[in-house]
Amino acid sequence: MKIFIPALLLVFLLTGCAAPAKESGYRQIGMDEAVAMMEEESNYVILDVRTTQEYQDEHIPDAINVPNETIDTEEIPELPDKEQLILVYCRSGNRSKKAAGKLAALGYTNIVEFGGINDWPGETVSE
Repeated sequence: MKIFIPALLLVFLLTGCAAPAKESGYRQIGMDEAVAMMEEESNYVILDVRTTQEYQDEHIPDAINVPNETIDTEEIPELPDKEQLILVYCRSGNRSKKAAGKLAALGYTNIVEFGGINDWPGETVSE
């Protein structure tokens, strides 16, 4: 009995440590998969989360700009449909991961983060 109780406590502690991490709420894919998704899917939004100046200098055609720094607890007028497919990118992939997590926290359910424009193989446009 003296060995049973400590062993049981150890099992409970180890089980607690092995609990799965909380889901991020978004899916992360590579650039090739993102390009294929844009060719196959319809009714999606390409979301550029870089600064307005970066967006104006160069962005993926048809992308909309909502800077990562502006995404918080407020509703986002540019993204009214929380179930619509949202493909998120930034310059290198850091801000897009943060933005995708914030969008998930706001209740968006179909978020795909695909990295940065630095790796974009297609054309870009500027304003």
